Amino acid sequence: MTYRELWQTLIPTYDEREAKSIARMVFEQRFGLSLTDICMGKDKQLSEKTHSETEKIAERLLQNEPVQYVLGCETFCGRTFKVRPGVLIPRPETAGLIELMAALRDPKRPSANILDIGTGSGCIAVTAALDIPGADVTAWDIADEALATAAENAKELGAQVRIVRQDALCPPEDNGLWDFVVSNPPYICDRERAEMSRNVLDHEPATALFVPDDDPLKFYRAIARYSRLALRPGGWLLFEINPLYADEMLTMLTDEHFDRISISDDMFGRKRFAMAQRPDRPTTTA
Repeated sequence: MTYRELWQTLIPTYDEREAKSIARMVFEQRFGLSLTDICMGKDKQLSEKTHSETEKIAERLLQNEPVQYVLGCETFCGRTFKVRPGVLIPRPETAGLIELMAALRDPKRPSANILDIGTGSGCIAVTAALDIPGADVTAWDIADEALATAAENAKELGAQVRIVRQDALCPPEDNGLWDFVVSNPPYICDRERAEMSRNVLDHEPATALFVPDDDPLKFYRAIARYSRLALRPGGWLLFEINPLYADEMLTMLTDEHFDRISISDDMFGRKRFAMAQRPDRPTTTA
């Protein structure tokens, strides 16, 4: 099966643009062929075994299985991360959290103690460990698949990351440990399911995606309350958020006594990131 045959097979399950994008990803990731190679006809020169493998890949894609799970990987910030069912697939907009940490890092401090809560594949933790000077990174998750995948990615990519099993809703009583607490927790309300694609709903882990309709800030509130003391004075709390609840996020962070609270856009112009600083003055726990 050639590149053209693959993307044509994927229609009408996917529209033409997405089908071509998926087919390019298959040929690049699995068979090492760039778009230039495909234009030169090298996809037509692959072995019979490869053509058979492509047909099996197409069968899985036609069942709405995400191409990242089919291939077992996804690119994030220029690196290839392993992913598997049960682990949230990294999204490109999440890279904005890394950019914020790099911009907010205090150059006067030789190290930056970073906690990534709900690490999933480890894409945030591993990237921070490799790209932020002096980063000392710990990553929390509660899911077995996520813990194993994050540890595997850290090892494969040569990143020093402490992987810890920890429930974000029942955090320890830490004080002044972190320069950054960063999290991309579940933030999609159940009522939003109807607007989502089947490849997400049927395959990605619901526990990493959804929160109750009546408590959309469930994880954010718990993490903020932990961070209020667990951050060092002047440390930063960074969230990826649901744009629908940006105003509620601002109110919650204000109520939790953070300073310098703001919302910023992602690469697509959507309100995607919240940042807040633990004040230098003591905070109460009431």
